[in-house]
Amino acid sequence: MMSNSDSPRRIVLGVTGGIAAYKSAVLVRRLKDYGFDVRVVMTQGAQAFITPLTFQALSGNPVHTTLLDPAAEAGMGHIELARWAD
Repeated sequence: MMSNSDSPRRIVLGVTGGIAAYKSAVLVRRLKDYGFDVRVVMTQGAQAFITPLTFQALSGNPVHTTLLDPAAEAGMGHIELARWAD
């Protein structure tokens, strides 16, 4: 567990298609409880089992569902997410 003086660690969680995808919601909640900043990336297959809205609500961050989001690519969004993480 981190102390209050530490800045939050940044985690990118990738969720893929499979029945266990729903368990990732519990993981996001636990990571947030421990003070981590979490961003979620989901495949289309994962979205068949759990919605991006669930992860957005739990993480407090937008969920990435496409590799090359046209709105984010002016700033090379697919690279920025990797740079953001610890």
